[in-house]
Amino acid sequence: MENIFETVIDAIKSVAVQDEGQPLHVGEVMSCWIYLAGLELAKVTVQTGLNTTTDGELKEMLEEDMKLGTSQRERLHSFMLKEGIPLPSAPEDMPVSDPNSVPLGVRLTDDVLATELSLKLVSLIMRAAGGATESIRTDVGVMFIQFQAEKYALATRLKHLMRKRGWINIPPFYLPPGGKSNLESSSN
Repeated sequence: MENIFETVIDAIKSVAVQDEGQPLHVGEVMSCWIYLAGLELAKVTVQTGLNTTTDGELKEMLEEDMKLGTSQRERLHSFMLKEGIPLPSAPEDMPVSDPNSVPLGVRLTDDVLATELSLKLVSLIMRAAGGATESIRTDVGVMFIQFQAEKYALATRLKHLMRKRGWINIPPFYLPPGGKSNLESSSN
């Protein structure tokens, strides 16, 4: 699946030459600024999760998100500096601590950490989609499409882990008045 995205992105990049020298519009600037601010905030949340979880698979997901977030921050940072866009402030990194030394009343449970990571991924995926659709410059649109695809791939793996562990919250099923649920139909 990633090869399809890479192919599409490569094709779009070839069109980006047309945009060279075109200034960013205010919407593109705002999208970059908000996305980077979201990445900066997500970083400390993930660091906190790494400091508190003892679950190996969840820790692996958090570490993967940290690497991805660092990569996206670096790319966006460099793009914004090149374009003269002021950077949002970033919170200080969290100091590394031993999860077993965090008191129980302070430590977040693994299901809460996974849900928080999931919400942050969804938020950034939606922001990237907005940035891509609002962009006129091809290079900006491509950058946000890449960010969205990368975060989506991670979110999909996190969803599988959350299902496996019973951590996923499913809203109630909607049954129209007088309608039968699939569960009732399959038992007949």
